[in-house]
Amino acid sequence: MKPVYIILFLIFSSTVPGISQSEVDKTKPKWSEEDRTYLLQNLTNSIEELQKETKNLSAKQWNFKANADRWSINQIVEHLAIWELLFVHEISVSLRVGPIPNFPKQLPDSLFLNQDPESLKPKNALDYTKPFSYTIPSGENDGEYNLNWITNMREESIEFLKNDTRDLRAHYINFGPNIHQNFLMIFTHTFRHLKQIKRVKEHPDYPE
Repeated sequence: MKPVYIILFLIFSSTVPGISQSEVDKTKPKWSEEDRTYLLQNLTNSIEELQKETKNLSAKQWNFKANADRWSINQIVEHLAIWELLFVHEISVSLRVGPIPNFPKQLPDSLFLNQDPESLKPKNALDYTKPFSYTIPSGENDGEYNLNWITNMREESIEFLKNDTRDLRAHYINFGPNIHQNFLMIFTHTFRHLKQIKRVKEHPDYPE
């Protein structure tokens, strides 16, 4: 089976935008206690900040939109919950598939760790899901429902990371990022959209 893994990896790394062969890390680090602590701190901090930014919002505040093309805080949190579901589903599948300890190369963490959300070019959620639109929030759920939804999923992830002893860098998502890196994407995605929530609240017409 080893040649199949190599072929699939080469296909992945040659077709995903922004990833070149020169960016592929040839080392194979094992998941460490430092990795565990880093993920737990950031996953916890990001969900706590989301809870803080959405605490005691009125219905008008949850659903305020700067204009028809902008998302409300409610929609932003729904979008985060949808993506959290997709991320943890990928992790669950990867755990069922099992480790690939002889996987030849690993993508560097830096590809998944842009900690400066303002430096990122604006992205349309459809860019990642074409031709489908499943990550576009409907806004029909209650804001508190969406917050509870993502909070419950995050708590499960945190509990998993506290106790699991497997090498999460040896489990891969579609022969691309490993599970550790998928968790990096979870909290960086949350931090990025927290910036968006703060911009909504800074709008001059945001309800008091």
